[in-house]
Formats: sequence, C-alpha cells, structure tokens
Amino acid sequence: MTERTRPDGTAHPAAPGEPSATGRPFPPGTRGTLRQWARQDGPLALRARIVLLAAEGLRDADIARRLGVSRQTVGTWRHRWADRGLEGLRGRGRPGRPATVDDAEVITRALLGTGSRSASRAVARELGLSHATVATVRRRWADGPPAEPPLPGPDVWVLGLHADAERTVLLTGTRPGTGGAPPPASSVGTDVLTELDRACDALTAARDRQPPSGGGGALAGFLARAQRRHPHVTLHAVTLWTAPGDAGAPAGPPGDTGAPAGPAGDTGAPAGPAGGTGTPAGPPEVTHHRIPAATPWRSYLRALVALDSTRHPESSRRVYLDLAGALGRYAQEPPGEPLQWLRESIASHAPSGEEPEAALRRATAGGANHIDLGSFNECVVIEAVRLAGTITRGEIAHRTGLTQQSVSRISRSLLARGILVEDAQLRATSGKPRTPVRLRGDAAHAVGIHIDPEVFTAVVIDLDGALVAVRSQPVRPTADPEVLVKQVVQLGGEVLADARGAVREDGFLGIGVAVPGPVDIASGTVLDPPLMSVWTDLPLLYLLKDHFQCPLIMEKDAAAAAAGERWIGRDRRSRDFGYLYLGTGVGSGLYLNGDLYRGISANAGEFGQLCAVALGRTAPGGRPEILPECNPPVGLSRLAARHGRALDGERPGSPGAYRVVTEAAAAGDPAAGAAVRDLARAIGQGAVGLVDLLDIDLLVLGGPFFTDAAAPLYLSQIEEMVNAFPTARRLRHVDVVASVLGPEAAAVGAASTIFHATFTPRLGGSSLRRPAASGADPVSGRFS
Repeated sequence: MTERTRPDGTAHPAAPGEPSATGRPFPPGTRGTLRQWARQDGPLALRARIVLLAAEGLRDADIARRLGVSRQTVGTWRHRWADRGLEGLRGRGRPGRPATVDDAEVITRALLGTGSRSASRAVARELGLSHATVATVRRRWADGPPAEPPLPGPDVWVLGLHADAERTVLLTGTRPGTGGAPPPASSVGTDVLTELDRACDALTAARDRQPPSGGGGALAGFLARAQRRHPHVTLHAVTLWTAPGDAGAPAGPPGDTGAPAGPAGDTGAPAGPAGGTGTPAGPPEVTHHRIPAATPWRSYLRALVALDSTRHPESSRRVYLDLAGALGRYAQEPPGEPLQWLRESIASHAPSGEEPEAALRRATAGGANHIDLGSFNECVVIEAVRLAGTITRGEIAHRTGLTQQSVSRISRSLLARGILVEDAQLRATSGKPRTPVRLRGDAAHAVGIHIDPEVFTAVVIDLDGALVAVRSQPVRPTADPEVLVKQVVQLGGEVLADARGAVREDGFLGIGVAVPGPVDIASGTVLDPPLMSVWTDLPLLYLLKDHFQCPLIMEKDAAAAAAGERWIGRDRRSRDFGYLYLGTGVGSGLYLNGDLYRGISANAGEFGQLCAVALGRTAPGGRPEILPECNPPVGLSRLAARHGRALDGERPGSPGAYRVVTEAAAAGDPAAGAAVRDLARAIGQGAVGLVDLLDIDLLVLGGPFFTDAAAPLYLSQIEEMVNAFPTARRLRHVDVVASVLGPEAAAVGAASTIFHATFTPRLGGSSLRRPAASGADPVSGRFS
C-alpha cells in the first residue's frame, strides 16, 4: 500500500492500481464516492467529474472543454484534491470571495508554513481565498498588526496575558532600534498552536464560571508588574475580548470571536473609570489597543504568537508552552483570582535576533575592533598555530592547504596586529633560515564565570590558556535570585580588577558564563538547574548585560568544559571527543566534526538520563530515574554507607564527605574503594552508550569532583568498560584521559568559549541558531 501526504502531515492510504487526479493511486473507497457525487447535481458533481477525468490522464484544457468550464476552475479543484483529498472538494466554492476574511489566520498560515507552503498562492488554496486577497492581507500586516490605534510595527513581542470574567488582555512590547533580519524559521510549530487552542477553549469555559472581578485594579497591578519586569520595552495592552456591556462592547455571548472593546477616545484607553466595569487606563507608559472587530480573538492571539516567534529566536516553544500551561491551570483552579501570565525579561542590549557569537565577530568596542579577523583563512591559520604551539609558515601551508603566498600575507597581518609573534630562527641545511611563529598569549584575554550550587568561580585567562587571575566564593544561602546575581557581578568585577595590569585594554574580548543545564541559550535563561530552584526561569544573561557592557556568552557547564579542553589541550584534543564533567551532576560536552556540538536547543549531553536508561532504572511513571550516582557527592555517600565506610563526621552528600571517601579509597581502604568503583561503573554504563552512539575514541574526564584521589579509579574502571562492552570494540580503542583544565574546568571553559567563538574557523555558521543575512520578509514577502 502506498501513501500520499496532505499538507497537514496526514496521509491518504491508497490501494495500488487506482490512479488519481495527481497520477497516484486513489485511496480505498474514494473512487466510488467520486462517482456517486458525479451522478448528482450541484457543485460537488462538477468537482468530482474534474477529478475523475484527470485520473484518466486528460489535460486541464481538455477537461475544461468537455465540461464547459474554465481551465482556472479545473486547476483549482485539482489542487484542492491534491492538497486535501475529499475534504478539499467539500470546501467553499468561489475562492477569493468569502463573506469575511480572517486576516490573522492568513498571517499565521503564511508565517508558519514551510517552503512553498508559505507562498501566497499556497495559503490562498489552503484557505479557499484568492491570491490577491492573501497578498493584500500580507501587505496590510507588513507595517504592523492591525489594531485601534495601530501598533507601531511588525517587531512585536508577546510579553503577558491577563484574563478575568470581564476581559482578556494581551500584553505586547516593542523596542527602539530593533527590526533587523528575522530568523530563517520559527521554532513554534502547529503543535504548539494546537496546544494553545486547547488552552483557549479551556479559558473560554472557565471564564463563564468566574465571578466578576469588581474593577480594573488587578489589571492595573498586572501592568505595573510588567513595567518593572520589562523596563526597556514600550508596552501595549491589546484587549482581545470583553464581556457584553463592558466598556461599550456589543451584546452577545463571549464566544470564540469575542466582543471587541468599544470606542474609548483617541488614546485607545477604554472609557470606564478606574474601579468601574471598564478596562482601566493603567500606568501612563502603557498604551491600550483593540483588535479589529472582524478578527476572532483567538486567531489574533495565534497570529501575534507566530509573528513574535518568527522574528525573535528568544520567543521559543518553551515560552508559548508555558503560556498554554498557565491557561490550562487557570481553567482547572477554583474561581477566584484572575489569570496573570508574564514571561521572563527579554534581552535589550543586542539587536533583535543577533546571537552572542555574532556579536564577537562583528566590530564592537572593547577590543573586538582590534582583533576583528574578518577572514575565514585567518582563523584557519590561527587554528593551525594554536594546535601546533610553534610552527613555521611552510608547515602552516602544508597543514592547511593554503598557498605559501596566502600564509605569508596572513601571517604578516597577524604579526602586525600582535596576535602572532616570531620565535628564534631555525637553521636549515639549505636556503634561508625558517622563523616559526606562535600565538602571543597576552594578545587577548577573556573572563570565565562558573555558576555552581556550592561555589561561584571566576577566572581570567589569556590566549594561551594561562590563568591570569582566579577568584571563588561560596554561594550565599538566600532565596533571592537578585542577591545571587549581584554576587556573580561582584565576583566578576573583582577578578577583572585582580588582572588589571596584565590585560590589555584593547585585548579584552568578553565574558563566558557556564551554568548547570538545562538552559535556553536564545534568551539567556537558566531553566531548571539542579539544587538551585531559586534560579528557575531566571534570565541570567539579560541581568548580567545590565552590569557588563561587553559581549557575553552562556553555555552549559559541560559544553563549556569541552570547549576549554579543545582550546587548552591543543593538538592532544585535535580529534572528536566527549567530555564527562563530574560536578554536582554528571554532564557531557561533545566536540564533533571540528566544532562544539550543542544540539538544536543547545542542551545536548544530558548524560544522567543516558546512564539511567543503560542501567534500566526508571521512575514509577516510566521516566528515566534521576540517579544519585550521577550526583557524585550524594551518590558516593550512599554507596559508602552501603559498604560500611563511615564519613568521619562529615555531612552525607557534602563535598567534605566525598573527599573523605575518595582519599580513603586512594589509601587502600577496601570499602571506600568499592564505593568509588560502583560509582564509576554507573557512569561507565552511560559512557558505553555515548561511545556506541557517536563512535568516538576519546573520552575526557574532569570537573570539580574528578579529584586527584579519585582519578585513577575512575579512569581505570571507565576505560575498561568502554573497551570491553561496545559493539564495535574490535575496531577501535577508546582512550580515557584526565582533563588538562584542573578543578576550574567549567570557569576556564567558559572563558575559552569566547576565544572559540572569535577564532575557530567555521563555514556555514555555528551550531547555535543564526538569523538569516538576507531573505524574504515573512509577512510581506518582500526581500531585504
């Protein structure tokens, strides 16, 4: 049985041997239905005859002459059949002349369609409209979502939602100086919009049983909180729906189309007084708008979600699934308080859509102008010099494939700019002496900050990876994330002050921040860090940008450690490898095909679940268990107790207890040694899966709990497992080695991500999502 696929992703199963209007087989039973329609009168008869004649191989012109219709009519219904099968033939006739047009639905389909499906003609066929109508709608929205009064432009963020028994208000925002090229595609798909539709259904049902709020004080408070959270954004409150009789709304049930807010003067603020039944004017910095009367409020919400997600990579699936979840929870809670959802703060210091790595490569203040490479070949030369340590120009040409002339020209430029320096000349048996070059360590510096549940660490390293300054502070016991952020800022300032004499003013490149995963790199948000619940959904990068006016990059701690290992390890790490980071949890960083591998959401390397799957340990609901063995201090304390090894008065699960057991194991204590080996075996099971999955032959172990005392046991146990258990063990030997980074692995790695982003040669962009340099505007279809 063959299949053909509809645009919505569903498939028409088809019986072999029955050709259709597309030249492919008919689905079972479909030919009989078409013949039944063809024998009747009415529009369905004509459509069925067109499809049946096309199935016989007739051309559009021949079908049009036989049936006495235009070729355009024949083409329209053949396209409808090809796209949607029988449902397409049942659709509305006379495309392009419906009684009403839902502009917002047109825009949503155009924005979220992929490839040719986003073209006006494809959208017109899908919605039963004319191409001219769709093009008109897209032009109308290209200047900004229609509203009364108009919103200032298409670069609109969705920031919050307020809903109670009287109204539903969507909070949007605009920022001055934005409006660059949008990302090439939206991360919000139809599945997210479907989830949002279900949540809106639940909201509509819940609104009917909510008691009146008794005034607009809740909305005014919501808008005031939004201003505090988004101080750099111009806020616009768009009233999606109001109850009948509220603020002049027309009578009628609060259905899907809603009742648009009534006229309220030129400012757009509803006319009711504060404390009345109307929507309050709110703080003066917030402007009020109404959606067009003919637009259903749910369609308008979908359109703004699609527009926001297409223009801003920070507006990810996570943000709108959070919104859908908030709507669903509100519908299930007892009647009472209104729904008030606010997203986390959005970054305000970089142009819209620009990622941190791009900021390092463009001309910026603070040193990037001086070391702006601007050439892929320059990065290739720097990479060759960095891996070799010292190298002659002839060897660079041999290793890179560049010509001698190109290498000489690039080398002269890098020497003149202070990135390379020459070493002593080497005597040659013939010809003139050769002069090797190496990187100049003090040509560039970067700061690395590691966020850990136990301790914050900050370092300054130079281009050679040498530590210039190191500072660390224990995490202050507080439930206030603002205090913790201030502590991070203070630590970064102190370590920069310590290195002030060594860092050239024009050679400071930026700050890398390593955090526990999972993270939302696009918006710089820490999501659910283990043992740091106070940081949940904290827009850390945005908050740090208020204090550090330089490029910043945020990475998961394990990924940062892998970047540092590659940079500092030089030729010892010049091949693919996996980095097992033993911190408060066990994570993995991956360096594959010459670049750091982050994955589609920059959360690759969740090693703990891999270990749980390998060990067959699941929670009651079927989810892989959160293993205590993948939290070394906690896991080792439990294993030591199981083997009868005391912790010498240290608190179970603490770094002190971990140190006691590992030092006893190193001294030959059999119970402590058995506990460490059990922990290493659990990690080794995950390492076997990693080796089998990626076919790599190098694993690096590091992190704060990969201590000198524990290292030999970890290395021997894991190396034995990854060479004895994998399927392709006869074809490769996997080296398991200690990291070159030391206990500050994540902090040094975080600083190395700055060098990695600046100097590593890449073609086709980095593994992070990049905005398109040019292309079609997703709303208007115009090219930039």
